[in-house]
Amino acid sequence: MAVSDVKEYAHLTDADVEALGHELDSIRREIEESRGERDARYIRNTIRLQRGLEAAGRTVLLGSKHRPVWWLGASMLGVSKIIENMELGHNVMHGQWDWMNDPEVHSTSWEWDNAGTSEYWKQTHNYIHHKYTNVLGMDDDVGYGLIRVTRDRKWAPFNAGNLVYNTLLMLLFEYGVAIQHVELGKLAKGGEAKAETLRRAKFAGTKIGRQMVKDYVVTPAVCSVSPAASYRSTLTANIAANLIRNVWTNAVIFCGHFPDGAEKFKKKDLENETKGGWYLRQMLGSANFHSGPVLAFMSGNLSYQIEHHLFPDLPSNRLAEISVRVRELCDKYDLPYTTGNFALQYAKSWRTIAKLSLPDKYLTATSDDAPETHSERAFGGAATIDPVTGKRHGLLSAMRSSKKAGKIKSLLAS
Repeated sequence: MAVSDVKEYAHLTDADVEALGHELDSIRREIEESRGERDARYIRNTIRLQRGLEAAGRTVLLGSKHRPVWWLGASMLGVSKIIENMELGHNVMHGQWDWMNDPEVHSTSWEWDNAGTSEYWKQTHNYIHHKYTNVLGMDDDVGYGLIRVTRDRKWAPFNAGNLVYNTLLMLLFEYGVAIQHVELGKLAKGGEAKAETLRRAKFAGTKIGRQMVKDYVVTPAVCSVSPAASYRSTLTANIAANLIRNVWTNAVIFCGHFPDGAEKFKKKDLENETKGGWYLRQMLGSANFHSGPVLAFMSGNLSYQIEHHLFPDLPSNRLAEISVRVRELCDKYDLPYTTGNFALQYAKSWRTIAKLSLPDKYLTATSDDAPETHSERAFGGAATIDPVTGKRHGLLSAMRSSKKAGKIKSLLAS
């Protein structure tokens, strides 16, 4: 069941939540005050790397008739697209570099290299998703309108195709993002809703068309002038590069939002929500995965999804250092810090999607104790103080106790 009382679920008092908020505000201020040349150098070097990699990939594809060269060019182009979308487009359009007052890396002027428009993405992602993170009925990213990812969404025969829908979304992710804000479902309503949907569809369709012409008409035609390349070989390399980018982007995003421990919430949670409450909801609704410098960079630093959701407009290259302090706060307030191996986190997401393709009657766990989610029914109540150590016991301690009790119960049953 989705969490319907965040403070109760986290075992925090109003004072605890506000204190947590003040500490996170302090982290924000310190990072903002320390932004400077090293951060500016980071983003400029990233742009140089991405553009150099793209140019090199397209140059290599002038020999795309040769299979090894085709693979090298497609891979280089795919990696350049990942960097452009994840570390550049996503983060620039969050306003992470607006403080530089450089039009090249300003959120109002960046248009990224995929089928989605920056204008629509900033509405669905920056505003809706980050404000209403994982709130059922408010955040369309919870399943993207296609996939059942929580038992709070009643099963319907349509959900039997969960795995098919997610496979298609994975392969065509840029198009899923492109049409998300269009809200095609409103076409059936007629009236102003239909007119607005058609207007959005026309706007989105224009960008999709331009991107397809660039990727599948213009660049293959240019490369085909080389005797060592052909239109077909360059076209297939461009398709492969887009697939590489789409699959990777889907994996990174799903690792941050749908593995075990990334909680879902109800609209009730938004009533009288304070800044501290918003912070807390971001911490409970997001998940990280372990990463070194290379994996973090290639994920747009979204391996630190918790920190990104807390501070979406702070430079991505600072999230690693922020994560150390966020983990300390989780320990201090006895809150879970959801993270794990990248492959395992992604596998858990697919496992949940597979399970929820079935009606609940075929599932053994309940909506309170299923691996992918919990609720205040399982961990409700106020935090306690250990009479011996004087240490505060909150949500994390409650979860560990519940898990231990479950193991004992299982052993007794066997």
